[in-house]
Amino acid sequence: MNPAAMMAQVKKMQAEMLRVQEELAATTVAGSAGNGMVRVEITCDHRVVSVRIDPKAVLPDDVETLEDLLVVAMNDALGRVTEESQKRMSAVTGGIRLPGM
Repeated sequence: MNPAAMMAQVKKMQAEMLRVQEELAATTVAGSAGNGMVRVEITCDHRVVSVRIDPKAVLPDDVETLEDLLVVAMNDALGRVTEESQKRMSAVTGGIRLPGM
C-alpha cells in the first residue's frame, strides 16, 4: 500500500471513530441494583443522566444499604458503557485495540 492510500485510510478511520464517539455520547445505558430498586442511567461518554430510587429502598435506619445499592448500580452502568463502547469501536478498528480507546 502506498503512503497516500495509507493516509487516506487513516483519515477515514479517524472520521469514523469521531462519528462513533458522537453516537456514544448520545447513547444512554442503565445499570440497576436490588432487583431494580436503584436504577442509574448514564451516557456512553460517562455523564449520569438520572438516578431513580424506589421509596422502599429508603430506610432511615439503614442508609448504608442504599449507598451500597447506588455503588452497585453505578458500576453496573459503567460496565455497560465499557461493553457498548468496545463493541462500537471494534467495528471501526476491525478489532484492533488502540491505546486510549
